[in-house]
Amino acid sequence: MRLSRVFVDGALQSGSVVELAKDTALHLAKVLRARSGDEIILFNGDGREYAGVIEAVRGSRVSAAIGAVRSMDRESPFPITLVQCVPRGDRMDFIVQKATELGVARIVPVLSQRSVVRLDEGQAASKQAHWHAVAISACEQCGRNRLPSVEVPRPLLSYLGALAPTQASAEVLRLILEPDRDQQPQGGERAFQFIGPPAAAGAEIAIGPEGGFAPEELDAFELSSFARVGLGPRVLRTETAAIAAIVVLQARFGDMSATSDGASRTTDA
Repeated sequence: MRLSRVFVDGALQSGSVVELAKDTALHLAKVLRARSGDEIILFNGDGREYAGVIEAVRGSRVSAAIGAVRSMDRESPFPITLVQCVPRGDRMDFIVQKATELGVARIVPVLSQRSVVRLDEGQAASKQAHWHAVAISACEQCGRNRLPSVEVPRPLLSYLGALAPTQASAEVLRLILEPDRDQQPQGGERAFQFIGPPAAAGAEIAIGPEGGFAPEELDAFELSSFARVGLGPRVLRTETAAIAAIVVLQARFGDMSATSDGASRTTDA
């Protein structure tokens, strides 16, 4: 049976006992019906995981004994930054969850000219904390032992203004999805599939809001060395485009490629 994975926001040390966070303890005790002696896996985002055993369940309080540690590397060798315009409703939760599962290293929520969502400073901080919790939950489910960085939402032009204006093509790919982009360049190759060098050190992929990027924003992307690419003849919703783009990048450069063995790398810590 697959063991429950539990994130602990703090140091973990073999041989000690840790009191689990209230929400985590409630889930274990009330939903999973955990009992003293049940085995779990503990991790805190440093790339390692620890064998754990529930020591005591006292109402909504759960403590666990920390056992042996091991390094379990499930991170993609191809770091991806997802620059995502915040969509309406709870669709950003879906994007953060699936991007985490697919191995994205960094998520940068942005607000563009045509974004429906508007956030003040307090709301932005609250959203960031919520999406961070979504990423933690996704890591617990998918087996990642490092948390992706989920940043505080900020204006798109603020993000672009902080980037270096130029970048060598052999380093990090910078791509922006454009729904109307011609998908049949010379040779009949799909633009997104074949853009860039055979190898790259990582990628930044920008996904627009429901109404797409404004023309001046596309110009700003171009000044920041982003290449405009498409994902086929159909117009995708913003959440669909984000996931599809990540899969394409991981399939070509990351741990979903045909040359990747897909195996986790384990070492004794």
